[in-house]
Amino acid sequence: MNNQFLNQKTPNEIVKSLADKIKEHRKKLKISQEVLAQKSGVSLGSIKRFETKYEISLQSFIKIAIALNLDSDIENLFTTKTYTSIDEVING
Repeated sequence: MNNQFLNQKTPNEIVKSLADKIKEHRKKLKISQEVLAQKSGVSLGSIKRFETKYEISLQSFIKIAIALNLDSDIENLFTTKTYTSIDEVING
């Protein structure tokens, strides 16, 4: 049996984790939900719903990430790492 499938997170768990990370980052920067709404152009209600019910459109999520200077993290989500030497592969 494939144990990897048993350890796989559900979509809800992943969305909750993303929302928690965004909220934690926002608080670390000492930005209120209201200020984030102004900076991102996402409504305050949408930000509150994201942080409590983990619901948001992809477009709004990206706007929030840009406002929190996390856009490069999103752009690099599905990039594959290239190695220049065997040492990089081994030490990964």
